[in-house]
Amino acid sequence: MPETIKEIQDEIIEEFSMLDGDQEMTNFYIMELGQKLPELEEENKTEDNIIKGCQSKVWVVPVPEGERLNFKADSNSAITKGLVSLLVRIFNHQKAEDILNADLYFIDKIGMNRFIGTQRSNGFGAMIKQIRLFALVQKDRIEATK
Repeated sequence: MPETIKEIQDEIIEEFSMLDGDQEMTNFYIMELGQKLPELEEENKTEDNIIKGCQSKVWVVPVPEGERLNFKADSNSAITKGLVSLLVRIFNHQKAEDILNADLYFIDKIGMNRFIGTQRSNGFGAMIKQIRLFALVQKDRIEATK
């Protein structure tokens, strides 16, 4: 059974707490997370899959699986790839309804806005908004088939 969004966020908070708020270690850890994200196929790196509002190029591709959504993602920036990998980790295998209703408290708990700056915070917000739009479309598709 997939973990809940809350359980995954709690894991992330615990992982980041071990970094003791050290900005350099945190940035290195985020880049390390991005390295673990499978590379997105070139055919998915299209304008349609680019997240608008990000300074770096970020691609997110929804992959519906029944009532749940999975996501593929990539970026041309190591830090941004790490950030999008956090969202993929949280939202993969989740129901659209749960994605739409998720309270993303981990962002404040790990102090993300402190170490990624305003530009990346705006881009990160754009990634979340796009993932929620994908979830809304998925929810409508599921309801249309009932």
